Amino acid sequence: MTKREEITLGELQERIKGVIESSFPQKFWVRAETGEVKIHSQGHCYIDLIEKSKESGGVTAKIQAVVWASSFRMIKPYFETTTGRALERGLSILVNVQVTYSQVYGMSLVITDIDPAFTIGEQEIIRQKSIMRLSQEGMFEINSSLDIPLLPRRLAVISSEGAAGYRDFIKHLENNDYGFSFSITLFSAPMQGEGAPDGIIAQMERVAFEMDNFDILLILRGGGAAQDLVCFDDYNLAINIAQFPLPVVIGIGHDHDYHIADMVSHTSLKTPTAAAAFIIDLFVAEEQQLIFLSRRVSLSLHTRLQSEINNLERFRERVTVALRTHCKEGEHMLDIFERRVISASPFTILERGYSLALKEGKKIGSVKDAQAGDDFTLLLRDGSFNCTINSKRDGKER
Repeated sequence: MTKREEITLGELQERIKGVIESSFPQKFWVRAETGEVKIHSQGHCYIDLIEKSKESGGVTAKIQAVVWASSFRMIKPYFETTTGRALERGLSILVNVQVTYSQVYGMSLVITDIDPAFTIGEQEIIRQKSIMRLSQEGMFEINSSLDIPLLPRRLAVISSEGAAGYRDFIKHLENNDYGFSFSITLFSAPMQGEGAPDGIIAQMERVAFEMDNFDILLILRGGGAAQDLVCFDDYNLAINIAQFPLPVVIGIGHDHDYHIADMVSHTSLKTPTAAAAFIIDLFVAEEQQLIFLSRRVSLSLHTRLQSEINNLERFRERVTVALRTHCKEGEHMLDIFERRVISASPFTILERGYSLALKEGKKIGSVKDAQAGDDFTLLLRDGSFNCTINSKRDGKER
């Protein structure tokens, strides 16, 4: 009977460890998708690396990997800064790993490096570098600091003449519900492909040469595949947009992506139709402001007119009161004058029992006014006498 070999679990694990680590002495670059990601309190990062079936989407391979704290402190910020994303579930990553085996935890992979370019792609790397460079050069606020005229009627448009997006822009602008009219000049350029940035820049130079004829520049393109819009991440195009002497409005038909051209422009809109609506809204806002101001002026004039009418009414009342008072005072004075006249009237004197001598209708007020033999009339309260002067004497002869 053959004697059976017996070993301890630890010895078996040690043999497995030796076989595995001797079979994989070098490091490998491994493509995988991230499953669960956990960060230990001591700074280690544990990641489940998985591979899924392209047909069913089910998991076909899975292993636990670890990034020790000493490495994770450097890998994490570089990865997140470059990709713009946190290290989380569902990412496609390319990791540099060392195969290890632990008697307690089994086989695992120690991650020593992560290539962010694999996750975001080469174009995104170039894009991120362009964004960083433009930010350092202070290009993101230059064009947006320009003022769009209150009524931008003269429009320079860079687009492709036969593009659906450009036709939609024209249709929406010219068929607006308010009857606003615009002057639109098209500068045709390729709007996708490697030659698009240079073509757009060339047309921008033409617009700049005639800038006194325009209020704003619009760069328009309809929707398309993400790869078709890569030209709008071009650094040289971004520089020209940022430094352009007129406000630049971008409408390049993207629903989700946000391109560098959007970042450096004055105003970024999702579609050419949205760009047309933006311009119309500027006119509508100004029209509403004019209506508001006209209503304020009308209300102010009405208020002022009513105030003046009230002032005139109060003045009329004061004049009326003053005239009535003056008339009453005049009537009172007339009464006084009348009483004085009446009291001074000869007839009033006659009523008191006096008489009045008249010669030829004139009052005889002195002995000098008549001579002996003159005829005169003597008036009394109830009648008169016709008299003749027989003789006269003055007061000194009494």
